[in-house]
Amino acid sequence: MNDGPLIVQSDKSMLLEVAHPLAGACRRAIAAFAELERAPEHIHTYRLTPLGLWNARAAGHDAETVIDTLIRYSRFPIPHSLLVDVADTMGRYGRLQLVAHPVHGLVLHAYDRGVLEEVLRSPKVKPMIGERLDLESVVVHPSERGNLKQVLVRLGWPAEDLAGYVDGESHPIALAEQGWNLRGYQAEAVESFIHGGSGVVVLPCGAGKTIVGAAALAQLQATALILVTNTVSAHQWREELLKRTTLTDEEIGEYSGSKKEIRPVTIATYQVLTTKRGGVYAHLELFDARDWGVIVYDEVHLLPAPVFRFTAGIQARRRLGLTATLVREDGLEDEVFSLIGPKRYDAPWKDLESQGWIAPAECIEVRVTLSQQEQFDYATAEPEEKYRKAATVQSKFPVISALTMQHPDDPVLVIGQYLDQLHAISEHLGAPLVTGETRVKERERLFQEFREGLIKILVVSKVANFSLDLPDASVAIQISGSFGSRQEEAQRLGRILRPKADRKKAYFYSVIARDTVDQDFAAHRQRFLTEQGYAYSIKDAEEVLHPET
Repeated sequence: MNDGPLIVQSDKSMLLEVAHPLAGACRRAIAAFAELERAPEHIHTYRLTPLGLWNARAAGHDAETVIDTLIRYSRFPIPHSLLVDVADTMGRYGRLQLVAHPVHGLVLHAYDRGVLEEVLRSPKVKPMIGERLDLESVVVHPSERGNLKQVLVRLGWPAEDLAGYVDGESHPIALAEQGWNLRGYQAEAVESFIHGGSGVVVLPCGAGKTIVGAAALAQLQATALILVTNTVSAHQWREELLKRTTLTDEEIGEYSGSKKEIRPVTIATYQVLTTKRGGVYAHLELFDARDWGVIVYDEVHLLPAPVFRFTAGIQARRRLGLTATLVREDGLEDEVFSLIGPKRYDAPWKDLESQGWIAPAECIEVRVTLSQQEQFDYATAEPEEKYRKAATVQSKFPVISALTMQHPDDPVLVIGQYLDQLHAISEHLGAPLVTGETRVKERERLFQEFREGLIKILVVSKVANFSLDLPDASVAIQISGSFGSRQEEAQRLGRILRPKADRKKAYFYSVIARDTVDQDFAAHRQRFLTEQGYAYSIKDAEEVLHPET
């Protein structure tokens, strides 16, 4: 028996003892292939899943490396059947390959004839294939490349896509040479993407995902379609590209609700692409508007279903997904894997923090006790209304005020879900409010005044969940959220992780209604960040309201 921090069980769950001296090293080692399920105080539960193991395999980790990691950190002997299953699962990736063919265009080739026979018998595969060339190969219509990869993942036989990419229209792009340098991990991320051809780069907010995108464009020297979450994000991408590359303003187009510019580098919003006219997604034609060399999906964890469907048909284009977390609350991580590409690079948040690239952060959950009337209203609410009732209680307001007063010199974001609550807290604090209804010019004015220190407290809605560039924000107070969304928690913490002067710490507060579903959902939201090494301390509201006692 070893004295390791990990207990590996036959049901593919793994228990990590948080207090063990090797827990941090173990967490970093298993992050490449294991998924965190639960993260209470002392024991964290991980699980081995096929998708996690296939992502590891696509990123260059073989079964021997994974098994060695498990054995090295495991406290007890690992069930032999589990080790065999890990090897078998990882061995499934690449037994089928999509390859280019000089005559037939696209061919599904098998290194295992039995596997090919199995998948060809699937009713979902049959319509996508053509002529059988030999015992190991079958023709695939090029338009079915993405659809076939989706189906094969669901059948448990993920195909390695080696069919290559069209170069697309070339366009000269270089990185600007003055004033900045690509960080080591950013260069590694770009190299991993270029080597793999397509896939996803996972970096925390504030670590420079936009810069990775810009560097990838400079490497490819090709036209690019960049898909972003909203117009503010589009403007931020434009500013970064102008600052970091040799692109000029005339070479960058914006395709949004207000503009329809198509230029060598075009930035489009998911919102405009998923707008229907007469029941048709008219703007999806943008994917074919030019011979794009690469398509960049910013915040790929938010990718809407219609864009997934169109992405299935453009597998010959290079695709780069950028995100802080591959967690999708709709469970469509396998769609990202099959259609955008596997995870090519993932930098642990705490590693970047220790290197000074993102700010150290303290996460604090503040629990508020409901008044008698609030308890009654909550107890008698319909099930679908319970979260809203708990998340928006008036008892949170004095705590939110007290937290802002504890940070009088720090830029503070107050972030919430419900507009009526946000309007009320904005009035209560005397602070401006930004929601999705705020006009873009007004939104950008407020953001700029916040950056310049003219505004110290800004109340924001879900617009703060993605692509919000407020580098000086050092305190976030979360007052309500999207139920138990782990991706949202990661995005909101990310808003305050830009490195601060003098290595100043960032503070992330979640104000929670005690003994309600608000508290239950908070525990679920925290799972992803706990996996990254962040610990949540818990304070009673009284400690915040009366710190002197």
